Parts: sequence; structure tokens; C-alpha cells
Amino acid sequence: MFTRTPSARRARRRRSRVVTAALALPLVTVAACGTGTSGGTTPAPSSPADTGSSGGTTGTPRPSASATTPGTAAPDPTASKPSAGGSGGTTAKEVRTAVYFLHGEKVSGAPRTVTAPGTATAALRALLAGPDAYEARHSRTTAIPSGTRLRSLVIRDHVATIDLSGRYDDGGGSLSMRERLAQVVFTATRFPAVRKVAFEIDGKPVRAFGGEGIVLNGPVGRADFEDVSPAVLVESPLIGDTVRSPLRVWGSANTFEAVFRLKVTDASGHKAADVQVRATSGTGTRGTFDVTFPYRAVRTGQGLLTAYYLSPKDGRAVTVDTVPLAVHR
Repeated sequence: MFTRTPSARRARRRRSRVVTAALALPLVTVAACGTGTSGGTTPAPSSPADTGSSGGTTGTPRPSASATTPGTAAPDPTASKPSAGGSGGTTAKEVRTAVYFLHGEKVSGAPRTVTAPGTATAALRALLAGPDAYEARHSRTTAIPSGTRLRSLVIRDHVATIDLSGRYDDGGGSLSMRERLAQVVFTATRFPAVRKVAFEIDGKPVRAFGGEGIVLNGPVGRADFEDVSPAVLVESPLIGDTVRSPLRVWGSANTFEAVFRLKVTDASGHKAADVQVRATSGTGTRGTFDVTFPYRAVRTGQGLLTAYYLSPKDGRAVTVDTVPLAVHR
């Protein structure tokens, strides 16, 4: 019988421990490769879509739903994808835009803040909700019948196909019908992803709209509603916005020789500024403008931005539109 000495037995035990440790190391390595961070994997952030809005602060925003409309066959290109949060969650993005009501039978923008994704969808829902109390006090109205619902919105090749419930074409004469069409078109085309709108009612394409039979041979854009557009359409600032000097004003105009004026009145009724503006075109063709100018207010508070032109016949001031603002000194 073979007998090991104490020193041989100690050497054998040391070799056994080394072999055991060597076999255990690969197991530790595999386990480490399989473990992630405590919050799981974090998706790479993506860039939000261009919203097309700019300037000023929101005066009277209305929260609105941002979920994707049931029945939408394609994603809303105006949607902003969620960005990664510090703990692996997502953060909703708020987007300032405008919806278009009526002021003196002409379209007029009002500010809204919508939550991505689906900003165009949310803006249209805000439009269908109608003017808020502040806007109603300042004569903003809507031609869209109460109870009209947005059924779906699909944007493809810069054309938004908007499906509305049957309530949308109820009642009203030809002017009311054109106004409500214009309200939807101007609201949707506020987003750069949309240039024209194709209408559907209860899932069926519209060829003749309402009892007046307004013909819609194809998608329509803003230029198709010049009759319900003000001679000067101020796109920013919007009703209820808070402004400070210098003031940036931008929009579109169709006036004689493309010339008109912008006047700022402060809370005391003092004329804080009165400047001449020239659009890129006029006299039958709508052009754009974007101007920045200083004003001098003597009192902070409720003020007014007035767009007007001087009559080429007698030089009389003709008011085109007014935009109530919170004017700061």
C-alpha cells in the first residue's frame, strides 16, 4: 500500500485549489457579460420633428390628447419620438403650435401647446374643442359644429388625409362651409410636413362638401381659401402672448403694393410703435413678412397689435386684424 508523506499531501491540496479556481473563472466571466444596468437597456435618443412654430410665449394654451388616432394607417410625421430619460424612461415633449379660429369671418391663429407624439393630430383635436373663454371674449369663433370628431389622420407626401365625423358638414351656408374647411387646412399646414389636405367624412373621400356642394376635386391648401384669409395674417405673436421689446412679427400679407403697417398699443392706450412693413409680394398675390422692431410702452398690461393699411383712394387707415397681447415695458 502506497503511503503519502504530509508534505506530498499538502502539495496535492494546493494543486487541487488552483485547478478549481481556474475552472470557476470562465463562469464568472459569462455571468458578467449577461448582466446589464439596473434600469435595463436604454434606447438611443432620436431627434424630434420640426414643428414649424416659433416666437413668443404661449398665452392661453389648452392641453390636448396626443395619442395616435384609431384607424391611422401611417404614423404622423409631425410626431416627436421620445427621448431617453436618465433612469431609462421617456420624457414627453411639449410643442407650441397654432390652431385657427375665426375673427370677423377670417381665419385667425390662437396658440396651443400639444404633447408629442402626434402633434398634428393633437392640434386638430384642440381645434375641434373650440376657442377658450379668453379667446371667445375677444371675438374668436368657430364654424366647426360642436361634436365634430377626428377619426383619423394620415400624412403622406406632404398631403394630410383627414377623416372627420359626419357632424363636420352639418348645417350652414357656403361661407360657413368654406370657413370650417379653411380652419382645418390652416391648422394642419402649420406643420412643415403638411402642404395640402384631403378631406374624408366617416371614411369616405369628399368630392362635394356640404349642402352647398363645394367642389373638392383634390387636396387643397391655404391658397385655395384666400377669400377667408385676412389681408394681413399674423402668425406670431398670437392672441394672449406675452411680448417684450424688440418685438418680432411674422406672417403673410396680400395688400396693395405689398405695403401695410403694424401698430403696438400698450395698457394705457399709448401708441408704443407704428411701423411700415413690406411683404415679399402683394396686390393680388400673397407674400410673407418677418420683421423685428422696438417699441416704447409706458405701462405693462393688456395691449394690442393692430395690422392695418392706408387706403390708396383716400389715405384712410383700414384695420385688417387685431391681436390682443400682454405688452411689457
